[in-house]
Amino acid sequence: MTVTEFTPLASTLGGALIGVSAVLMMALNGRIAGISGIVGRLLPPYADTDPFGAACFVLGLVVAPLVYAAVAGAPFSQTISGNAALMAAAGVLVGFGVALGSGCTSGHGVCGFARLSPRSFVATAMFMATGFATVFVMRHVLGA
Repeated sequence: MTVTEFTPLASTLGGALIGVSAVLMMALNGRIAGISGIVGRLLPPYADTDPFGAACFVLGLVVAPLVYAAVAGAPFSQTISGNAALMAAAGVLVGFGVALGSGCTSGHGVCGFARLSPRSFVATAMFMATGFATVFVMRHVLGA
């Protein structure tokens, strides 16, 4: 059985940093901090996009845990599945969900909620319901 660690302080601080970064992204660049949209700017066509800024944002996502580990003096840990086929299928499903929902959890859940977007409320509710159902099936039906 997988036990998820309860980390209210770290989670609250992380959420606050995400919120501040979303506000700064909108204030300084006039763009929504949705990860799928930012990653999409790394792919052609590049018309009306900022691939350098997008690359810097994505690089920050990769470097941030390394900086945390250096500052905290402790390594970070992330558990992922060793099943490559399962991870590939999950990636494809997430990609379809992002395309179908016209955005991802960061764009809808963080930025869309802040703008009181009804479409984002519905999209986030669907993301969450799907996540809850997936965890239930994986842990309690399939026993993975």
